[in-house]
Amino acid sequence: MTLRMDEVLQQARPVLPVLVIEEPGLAIDVARALHAGGVRVLEVTLRTPRALDALAAIRAELPELLVGAGTLIHPEQFLEVREAGAQFAVSPGFTERLGAAAEDSGLPYLPGVMTPSEVLLALEYGYRSLKLFPANGNASVKMLKSLKGPFTGIRFCPTGGITPDNLLSFLRLPNVACVGGTWVAPANLIRARAWDQITQLASEAFELASSLEHHP
Repeated sequence: MTLRMDEVLQQARPVLPVLVIEEPGLAIDVARALHAGGVRVLEVTLRTPRALDALAAIRAELPELLVGAGTLIHPEQFLEVREAGAQFAVSPGFTERLGAAAEDSGLPYLPGVMTPSEVLLALEYGYRSLKLFPANGNASVKMLKSLKGPFTGIRFCPTGGITPDNLLSFLRLPNVACVGGTWVAPANLIRARAWDQITQLASEAFELASSLEHHP
């Protein structure tokens, strides 16, 4: 069965950790720490030279996790991440060439948008799960509320600016499937091998979201 992007986001809720991994040897440990905190889906960004090695390592050792590749900005990267084992792909923006490459790869794809015109372009290509990037606090909360009217059935994953302080403001919105962020496993904690702290950050995000589910 082919996995759809909306299913990926549903499984990721409340948070899709965005990982910047400089040392592939740490990839499995950080993924295990996140999994211990409740995470089922994570994204490895292509911001470091060994990102594909890190992604492949996580896929090999933790098949119970859904692992995607992020920061795809060139069409050829879609085949590269698929060969490394990525189960979905994420980009900070959207172009026709990226859309064509995503379709050719067969990977579920989360394109980035920031304006109504970009939402329309993604819609023309059939994408109804979108990444709002960057998500800048209250301004982006208001933007998402405004987008709800004209774009019914669209679900967003706001990323880039999400913190524990504004997490619930986004998750309360009916058109937000989940949020993405680096705060759950920041690069400094990964470098420090602070696995317990990363597990705690993930657990706290899930606890916050749980309070929202029980008290809408």
